[in-house]
Parts: sequence; C-alpha cells; structure tokens
Amino acid sequence: MIPRLKITYEKEIVVNLMNKLSLKNKQEVPKFEKIILNMGLGEDASDGKKLKSCLEDMALIAGQKPVLTKFKKSISNFKTRKGSNAGLKVTLRSTKMYEFIDRLVNIALPRIKDFRGLSSKGIDKSHNYSFGIKEHIIFPEVNFDKVDKIRGLDVTIVTSSNSKEGTFELLKEFNFPITNQKNWGIYGKKKCDTKKFKKN
Repeated sequence: MIPRLKITYEKEIVVNLMNKLSLKNKQEVPKFEKIILNMGLGEDASDGKKLKSCLEDMALIAGQKPVLTKFKKSISNFKTRKGSNAGLKVTLRSTKMYEFIDRLVNIALPRIKDFRGLSSKGIDKSHNYSFGIKEHIIFPEVNFDKVDKIRGLDVTIVTSSNSKEGTFELLKEFNFPITNQKNWGIYGKKKCDTKKFKKN
C-alpha cells in the first residue's frame, strides 16, 4: 500500500514547490531521500537488560530493527572503549520513511509538553534538517508503563534540496511545525540592525 503522504507529495506538493521555488522541471523539486534516527546508549550500553529495552523501543518507533553502533576509538575522558556499544541507528527510506513522517508530524510532536515548534536553524550547509527529541515516549508505539527510562534521540532528514529555502519549503509542505521567524528568515542568521551603529 502506498503511503498517503507519498501520494500527496506526487499529486500536490510537487506542484506547490515548483510554484514557490520558481522551478520549471519536476526533477529539480526537492524531496526526502532518507531519515536517520540515532539514540545514544550512555551507561545503558553495558547493561544487557536495558540494552534490550532500548532496542525494542527503537524498533517500535522506527518500524524496523535498529543497528547497534560501536565506538571507533577509545577516549579516556568519556570512559569509552574502542569496539564497545555506542548507540542505536536506524535508516528509513521509501514507504517506512513516509509512514514515520506521518506519525511524527501528526501524532508524536503534538504530544511534546509546551511544544512551540521546531527551529529552522536545524537546516545545515548540506540542506538537510536535524533536530533532537528529549523524550522517546512521545511516540504512541512505546508503552509508557513498560519504559524503564526516558531516553532522547536525534532525527536527521536527508533531502535532495540544493538550497536552504528549498528544504524549508519542503518541510512546511509536509506540515512540519517549523517556526518561521521573520527577523532572521530561513537561513538561520540574524539580520544586523544597522540603526544602533549610526552616529547621532
């Protein structure tokens, strides 16, 4: 079954973005390529029971089994040892990617307490978008009664956009609650107020 957001993208969003970004070719329209979820394990990395709990929760959130990542080198200050467990990672593409976006935007994010929207400063130089989630329990798939510890995770949305504006408009079309602060626009740089530098 084709996800409803994919159908919406192909039938409506592509046309809207072509108009907003003044594009003539559909191949130039930005799209989501993949979504990467990361969860750091911290002290839970060496605890078999807690590690299993993390794996189960991440699998429920993503809809597929996560990969266990390892530290590439030892760092004494952080008490990390090369080859030991570092975190969990999931890469979502195609159908599962669109299904995750649907659940994230319409169910999970609205459940965040005192939620005021996502910052557009998360758009990086590669025109991808990243943000953090402090509590993984905002996802309804996770049974709160069985959670032993509230954990955070990072979300990175990789796009085909060639500009920050393209990424911003793409996210807005999918109803991501991104704050559009007019004083600094979509580029994440505050405009300089030249008035305060003028001499009296």
